[in-house]
Amino acid sequence: VYRGSVKEFPGFDASQDAEALYNAMKGFGSDKEAILDLITSRNNKQRVEICQAYKSQYGKDLIADLKYELTGKFERLIVSLMRPPPYSDAKEIKDAIAGVGTDEKCLIEILASRTNQEIHDLVAAYKDAYERDLEADIVGDTSGHFKKMLVVLLQGAREEDDVVSEDLVEQDAKDLLEAGELKWGTDEAQFIYILGRRSKQHLRLVFDEYLKISGKPIERSIRGELSGDFEKLMLAVVKCIRSTAEYFAERLYKAMKGLGTRDNTLIRIMVSRSEIDMLDIREVFRTKYEKSLYNMIKEDTSGEYKKALLKLCGGDDDAAGEFFPEAAQVAYRMWELSAVAKVELRGTVQPTGSFNDDGDAQVLRKAMKGLGTDEGAIIEVLTQRSNAQRQQILKAYKAHYGRDLMADLKSELSGSLAKLILGLMLTPAQYDAKQLRKAVEGAGTDESVLIEIMATRNNQEIKAINEAYQEAYNKQLEDDLSSDTSGHFKRILVSLALGNRDEGPENLTQAQEDAKKLADVSSNDSSDSLETRFLSILCTRSYPHLRRVFQEFIRLTNHDVEHAIRKRMSGDVRDAFLAIVRSVKNKPAFFADKLYKSMKGAGTDERTLTRIMISRSEIDLLNIRGEFIDLFDKSLHRMIEKDTSGDYCKALLALCGGED
Repeated sequence: VYRGSVKEFPGFDASQDAEALYNAMKGFGSDKEAILDLITSRNNKQRVEICQAYKSQYGKDLIADLKYELTGKFERLIVSLMRPPPYSDAKEIKDAIAGVGTDEKCLIEILASRTNQEIHDLVAAYKDAYERDLEADIVGDTSGHFKKMLVVLLQGAREEDDVVSEDLVEQDAKDLLEAGELKWGTDEAQFIYILGRRSKQHLRLVFDEYLKISGKPIERSIRGELSGDFEKLMLAVVKCIRSTAEYFAERLYKAMKGLGTRDNTLIRIMVSRSEIDMLDIREVFRTKYEKSLYNMIKEDTSGEYKKALLKLCGGDDDAAGEFFPEAAQVAYRMWELSAVAKVELRGTVQPTGSFNDDGDAQVLRKAMKGLGTDEGAIIEVLTQRSNAQRQQILKAYKAHYGRDLMADLKSELSGSLAKLILGLMLTPAQYDAKQLRKAVEGAGTDESVLIEIMATRNNQEIKAINEAYQEAYNKQLEDDLSSDTSGHFKRILVSLALGNRDEGPENLTQAQEDAKKLADVSSNDSSDSLETRFLSILCTRSYPHLRRVFQEFIRLTNHDVEHAIRKRMSGDVRDAFLAIVRSVKNKPAFFADKLYKSMKGAGTDERTLTRIMISRSEIDLLNIRGEFIDLFDKSLHRMIEKDTSGDYCKALLALCGGED
């Protein structure tokens, strides 16, 4: 099936088109609209024929005339469309290595994403156009492992068979693990050989196997083991193997998001993919970024340049009822992997080995006695002890000094640091109970806190929170939640507050029935049964079971369950169900996203930042750090450092426990 957006023009006549272009450029000024319409509605083969007809009819070079008549980005785009794809690639690479400095991003994008045949054609076109050897030019311009991998890719010798040997898959996954994670130093040659030579089909299975045996995606290991341009190249190779369309969707998004537009990248991708997989790219783009590629180009560019890009894009996927098979497959695989990955949850705070509660109590007393407070000493002790150890310090402090450590800390510290340190001194259940209490008391309710805590805690944690709440406030948590919320949202919270979720493994027959129930109510329009149905399944079934339900849901509807929730629900009910789904999918990623949002943009949401850093520090903060870097290309440590200051920052970094 052809997945390009530019189609062959029916009733094509090269000499007629050549004449139309000649007339559009004749005389003073040129008719850009006519040039743009004609060139974007012919495919590349037809454009090449127009060039030949133009030369034989007028004795002139069409590309040279276009360059003369047009300017800027619009000219670059139109001229790029006139060249056969291999010559376009050759020109991009020539520009990337000519002159001072090399445009590594361009080299990476082209060599990581092209098929064997496209690479062979590129090498030949380069030789033909510049009478030079591409490999020699690249070798002269790059170095180290980056150079070696580029040379491997330039051979265009990736295996192409679809028959996969399971033994070899396991062997390759093991070799990659041993070449990186399990070795002191890294064996780059192994990465180059396996990622540079094996077939796409084979490598996809290797990546799945790698996740199974190491508990982390291969991308995260590459980030940890390799560096610089070599790391960027290997990540691009992995992305293209997983899904070329997704790789280009991401490159396009990054070229346009934020301030300024990277026009070279935008032009290169829109031109080079317009006759290959633009429809797939559009689909992935729409799913991943929740807006269509068409709309993003429209917002980000202007004039004839914009019109031409939109013609290459070929259509707007924000129209209602768009159907995304490619995107559904990506989502399906994601659920499949989330089910098999053996992820070991790890916190950043461990019990300290040579623990002496009385010694710690003395250090803390000394830090607070007399004039001024030694915040550094307090942070040092309390962030490096486990919660159980902090509880012992509370007792030792009282036994030694007859004083209440919480009261002393409260009077000596202030602001964000005080909230963080006092939060660390409560047991996890007391801390959660306090956050819930704060969210419901007084005027107004902080629903996002209720959702974050209730949707992500397991049965044991919920039961402990109920007890702590009763003890601290002499009230039932359920009663407070009930009197402070209403409707379906209240019912979701009440159900979750029971801490009564199944804990068993999946049951396939039941999962298929559950998925069918969800799919049925998602499509018909009686809204009451919709929330009730979702509640009865999402709030009661076990996590492993829900993973299977959500997978079956895609099979039935071609949509991820998140899509259905967003489309049919709103407000707190929608947010609560989304939080449950994301928690089932990948809880550390859910928290990574919340941490990122608490710091990005102007101002910092310190309450959220403090709450998550405290409550996840002994459970899965290490995993959250890993997801953070995967999702946002920057480390949590870096972001905290940039976004907070003083002792508060120091204490958060101590909990974060290291730079990724």
